[in-house]
Amino acid sequence: MADGLFFVYSEPGPVPEDEFNDWYDTEHVPARLAVPGFSHVRRFRAADGEVPSWLATYDIAPGTLDSPGYLALAGLASAREKSIMSSLATLERRVYEPLSDSSPGWLGGAPPVVLAVSLSVPPPAEADLAAWYDDEHIPMLLAVPGWRRIRRYRLAAGTAPEYLALHDVASMAVFDDPAYRAAVSTPWRNRIMAASTGVERRVFALHRAFG
Repeated sequence: MADGLFFVYSEPGPVPEDEFNDWYDTEHVPARLAVPGFSHVRRFRAADGEVPSWLATYDIAPGTLDSPGYLALAGLASAREKSIMSSLATLERRVYEPLSDSSPGWLGGAPPVVLAVSLSVPPPAEADLAAWYDDEHIPMLLAVPGWRRIRRYRLAAGTAPEYLALHDVASMAVFDDPAYRAAVSTPWRNRIMAASTGVERRVFALHRAFG
């Protein structure tokens, strides 16, 4: 079974950014990668000027977050971890189950930029949403130079829009490409957006990759 996604937004708040990143990169992430079921971890900084400023994505095997190894982490937390975690201005966790991957077995490494698009649609529009992605939107985006991979997920835990599309792209320049502008201005896309609620669109640049 394909990996699920643990998707975490954070905002340091009063914690100095250097300390926040040192803790996250040298303590928090390594502790999770030591737990069976965690594989690739990517940390990203907002490239769109919005908050939360930080995104971490963890590829996880099914059941990882209910495993004894993961549940034991809270009791093993250091004093620094407890202090920083308790003072974060934002800590929002979401868990997603996989729906599709445009590049299964992708070996291209961590993306320089990710676009995360979340939305919900009413049940009668779900089939139209899936067909739009499969038959139009994903093929058009993958034709944009620099568009590398598209993974689709459905929310399994957390408070968020129901569907997530995570796009790996080469740089911010892809958003200025005429092929991208064409992909986001079709009649079918406009119909989907008109039916959608809770739409979120965030762009992040890679900070560090692990695993």
